[in-house]
Amino acid sequence: MFSIWLLCYLTLGSIPVFTVSGGGNQLSPENSLIWGPGLRADVVLPARYFYVQALDTEGQRFTFSPGANAFQVKITAPDEQFTRVGVQILDRKDGSFIVRYRMYASYKNLKIEVKVKEKHVAKSPYVLKGPVYHELCDCPRQDSTAWLEDMSCPQAIPQIQRDLAYFPTVDPDKIAKEIPQRFGLRQSLCHYTIKDNKVYIKTHGEHVGFRIFMDAILLSLTRKVKMPDIEFFVNLGDWPLEKKKSVQNLHPIFSWCGSTESKDIVMPTYDLTDSVLETMGRVSLDMMSVQANTGPLWEDKNTTAIWRGRDSRKERLELVKLSRKYPDIIDAAFTNFFFFKHDESLYGPIVKHISFFDFFKYKYQINIDGTVAAYRLPYLLAGNSVVLKQDSIYYEHFYNELLPWKHYIPFKSDLSDLLEKLQWAKNHDEEARNIAKSGQEFARNNLMGDHVFCYYFKLFQEYANLQVSEPKIRDGMEKVEQPDDDLFPCTCHRKKAKDEL
Repeated sequence: MFSIWLLCYLTLGSIPVFTVSGGGNQLSPENSLIWGPGLRADVVLPARYFYVQALDTEGQRFTFSPGANAFQVKITAPDEQFTRVGVQILDRKDGSFIVRYRMYASYKNLKIEVKVKEKHVAKSPYVLKGPVYHELCDCPRQDSTAWLEDMSCPQAIPQIQRDLAYFPTVDPDKIAKEIPQRFGLRQSLCHYTIKDNKVYIKTHGEHVGFRIFMDAILLSLTRKVKMPDIEFFVNLGDWPLEKKKSVQNLHPIFSWCGSTESKDIVMPTYDLTDSVLETMGRVSLDMMSVQANTGPLWEDKNTTAIWRGRDSRKERLELVKLSRKYPDIIDAAFTNFFFFKHDESLYGPIVKHISFFDFFKYKYQINIDGTVAAYRLPYLLAGNSVVLKQDSIYYEHFYNELLPWKHYIPFKSDLSDLLEKLQWAKNHDEEARNIAKSGQEFARNNLMGDHVFCYYFKLFQEYANLQVSEPKIRDGMEKVEQPDDDLFPCTCHRKKAKDEL
C-alpha cells in the first residue's frame, strides 16, 4: 500500500532553558503522552490536531524541547491506495508538540502512528474507525447533543448568557421588518435564515464584502451538525450598533466586537474565525502556528516593548510619540497612515511590516485598540511574551474571562501609566513571566478551533430557543451554496436523527 507522508517541522525560535524534571534521562516512547480531539473520528475540524508530551524514562515531563525531529508521525488510510492528508508537527519548545493534519478526502478508517526511532509512542498506532470525514464533506451530525458531547463543548458559556439576557424573546417577523428599517441604509448588514440546515442571505448596505467570513463559518457548521432553524442579523462593520440605553425594544444584532456602551451579541472575530477555517490553508497566522513560533527564551528576549500598526486611534498616535521620547523602553511605529495626517516630525517614518512571529523576540507586547478592539490579542496571548493591554470599552467574545494581573498587565486607556506598568514588569520579572504563562495557557485552553466552533453553535442554539415564531426564508433572500468539492467528493453515511439517538 502506498501512502503519502507530509511531515513539516516548524523550528523557528530558540529552545527554552528550563531544566528537565527527569534529570537528563532519555526520551521514553512508552511513557510519553498523546491526547486530543484529532484522535476522535467524530470531531471534524478544518485542521484536526492532537498533542504529544515528551516524558523521560523516569516518567518525568520534559520542560524543554527534546528536538524538533524527536517524534515522527505517519497518517494513512489502510483501506485506500492513496492517503491525501497534510501533516505538520509543531514544536512548542516546552516538551510538548501539536500534531495537526488537514484531510483532503474522507476515508473509511484512518491510522495515526507516532514513533520515536521506530518505537511507537504511548498507545500508537491510533485507529480512527470512520467514516472519517474531511472539512468539505457535507455530512451533518443529526443529533446536536451528541455533536456537542463529541466536541467537548461546555454546558454554558457566560458571555453568551450575558449577551442574550437583554432579549427574553426574539420575534423573527418583527426583527425582519424593524432592523432593516433602522440600520439597513446606514450600515452593512447581513440578514440570515438557516432553515432545514440550509443557509439563506439578504444583504443591506453597500459594503458587504465581509459576508464571506460569516458565510464560511455557517456553511462549515451546517456540514458538521444539524443547525437549529434560526433567523438573525449580522453587523459587518467594526462598531457595535445597538446603543439604546433603555432595554425597551432592543434589536438583537450579532457583531464581531462588543462594547460596554452597546448591547450587541458578540461572536468570535472574523479574523479568528477565518484563521480557524483556513488553518493549513491560505493563512499563515493561526492559534497553532503561533505556539510553534514564540521566539527566544524569556530571558533572551529583547526587553523593549513592541508595537506595530496603523493610525486607527488617537491613543496610537500618543504611543508612537511616547516611543520616540523613550526609544529604549518602547519600540512603536506606524506601518500605514489612513485616519490622521502623517506628520513625520511627530511620528517618524512609516516602517515596513514585520512577521507576526518576530513580535515574540520582544518580552513585552503592547495591545492597544484600533477602530475597536485590536483583534491580534488571541495570538499575542498564545506566545510566551507578556501582554500589556489597554483598558477599553471594547471587547471580543473571550475578554470577560480574562483577568488583569493574571493573564495580562492592564494600563489606562489614556496611556498615562504605561511607562509605570512597563517599569513594574521590568522590576518584577518572575511575576511578569508567570502572567505571560497564564495568558498562554488561557489561549491554549479556550481559543483553539474546536472552541470557536463550540461558541458559534452554542450561541445559535440558545438564540434559536428565544424565537417566538418560525424563522422564514424572506423575499429577496438567496441560498448560500456549499463550495464544490469535485476533486474529492464524499459519501455521507450518517444515520437519520431518530436512528442516531
